[in-house]
Amino acid sequence: MSSQRGATVPQDLTRRPVLSSFDDYAGAQKAVDTLSDNGFPVQNVTIVGVDVRIVEAVLGRMSWGRAAWGGLLSGAWFGALVGLFVGLFSTTDGSVVPLMLLGVLYGAAAGIVFGLVSYAFTGGRRDFVSRQQLVANRYDVLCDASVIAEARRILGLGVGWPPPESTPPTARAVIDELADRLDEKRDDGGVPPATA
Repeated sequence: MSSQRGATVPQDLTRRPVLSSFDDYAGAQKAVDTLSDNGFPVQNVTIVGVDVRIVEAVLGRMSWGRAAWGGLLSGAWFGALVGLFVGLFSTTDGSVVPLMLLGVLYGAAAGIVFGLVSYAFTGGRRDFVSRQQLVANRYDVLCDASVIAEARRILGLGVGWPPPESTPPTARAVIDELADRLDEKRDDGGVPPATA
């Protein structure tokens, strides 16, 4: 995520009206990209994941061998990086490769030890390897009410904004609804409420 200096951000971005909803993040992202490509002020848009949950996929069983192998790989990577920096900044004869190889060797050894010690400290409480991700049921694209008509036009959703307000029921409709409920109660053998 990136931010610009001086940009003002409202307190609660989720109170903006919904421009459109998507089943996946890629659809929401594409809508915002379309708005951006058409010169729309995208700082007025928010993507909100709705009904977010954590999904953890179990990849396999953790064992001493797997702990050692994972430690070896991460240690070798870190050692290669350290060896590269030491080689670049401390030698003048260009012997970077031997220092990188030594870094890989020492890093791998330290990584194996670290991986095994870390696994030993779990005490068997987490004997599996997994990967977690956040998943939402849907992604809403929200937009400031002041520019939502333009956004709807760009996305081809029609410019009908704001949506028509629902009119409250008339007194006659309320009375008819209550009369229908009372008739249903009488038909079911129920006793209508007493009137004062």
